[in-house]
Amino acid sequence: MCILFFAIKQHPKYPMIICANRDEFHQRPAQAMHWWPEKNEQCAILAGKDLQAGGTWLGLNKQGRFSALTNFRQPHLFDEKKQSRGNLVLQALAKKNDDIVSQLKTSADDYNGFNLVFGQLNNLVCFDSVSKTQKILTSGFHSLCNGALDDIWPKMALGQNQLAKTVQNHYLDVDKLFELMSNNKQAKTESLPNTGIPLDWERLLSSIFIVSPEYGTRTTNIITQDNKGKISVYDRSYNEKGLCIKKQTFEIPPS
Repeated sequence: MCILFFAIKQHPKYPMIICANRDEFHQRPAQAMHWWPEKNEQCAILAGKDLQAGGTWLGLNKQGRFSALTNFRQPHLFDEKKQSRGNLVLQALAKKNDDIVSQLKTSADDYNGFNLVFGQLNNLVCFDSVSKTQKILTSGFHSLCNGALDDIWPKMALGQNQLAKTVQNHYLDVDKLFELMSNNKQAKTESLPNTGIPLDWERLLSSIFIVSPEYGTRTTNIITQDNKGKISVYDRSYNEKGLCIKKQTFEIPPS
């Protein structure tokens, strides 16, 4: 997962709204969002699957617990021998917040840099493996990409502002949220963050929605939870041309 936006207690009907894009190399195999088969029904999770390492980038369980991961962009520190970060999402879906925080503080260095958001949808926490600290996602608007929570990167500021405008309407238009997440406008060179990658890549990755033959936005998820606790998950998959190739909708009733 490479960018997420959160609107928490900002809409009269939907106290939680999450918009998320996963960016990845197109050659890396993945399975679209689905219910993972489990012997114990209480452990069933809804998530896509990374078929190379076996983990996921975003998921929920039937009790309304959520987790998502973004990579911390530190190319000079990347170690291919470290464990796959996608397993952290699965662990966070299976444990209580205090337990996963305790685990992360001792095991964070076993992984390349990451941010992990987790918890019940009304009580989300973000753990930053670089600072080894966690922050509660308070009421308001938040954005998360490949740096710290609420960094002011151009695409983070753009998406957060657009989300704020979209949720002003009492009627929440999910198509408008997908439109927000499909914005492929790149930032001006002088506004680009310096994250240690070549300038052409910095420019390519500066848009909310990324399109290129090699690397790009593979999925978008819109997740809402209404005042009664019902969770709706809207999932779209894209090809290397940025064209939508699959649409799905899932619902999780109040637990």
